[in-house]
Amino acid sequence: MNKALDETLSIKIAESIKSKANRPFENAYRAALATKGAIYVQGFLAVAEKPYQPIEHGWIELGNVSDNEPTVSIIDPTLPYLHKSPQELWYFAAQSLNVKQLKALIEESKEDYPEDDPLPIYGDAPYEYYGDVMLGGQEYLAAYQAAEAKCRELKEFNPENN
Repeated sequence: MNKALDETLSIKIAESIKSKANRPFENAYRAALATKGAIYVQGFLAVAEKPYQPIEHGWIELGNVSDNEPTVSIIDPTLPYLHKSPQELWYFAAQSLNVKQLKALIEESKEDYPEDDPLPIYGDAPYEYYGDVMLGGQEYLAAYQAAEAKCRELKEFNPENN
């Protein structure tokens, strides 16, 4: 299944929810609530620039069928603050939640840990290590490793690093 960043819709949704810089999970949460059929996604972003390290990130995805071929559009409501073109960004999903699941987990987090921000959502233990952090399950580790490999590829491909 093909997934591509929809720059136009990302900017439109970012404006409609009044997204904020450095708040990718909150932006994705608000976008999911405001967008019919949206899936909230947490994972990692690989960016074609130094320091070439995966960035933990959130976005939404929208599915559609055109020419009998299913496609998924990545909608990133934080895109206006990234100052990058879609060709400089790679998304690696670790966890996807529909709006009903997302709302339930947010409510549960607010009840269990009222002093903490309920986002991002990492699921149940046991957790795996990725980078210097231990959060998320095996799917987080796999997404982190894929993003890390893309970052290494981008670093090697960039002539200023040689």
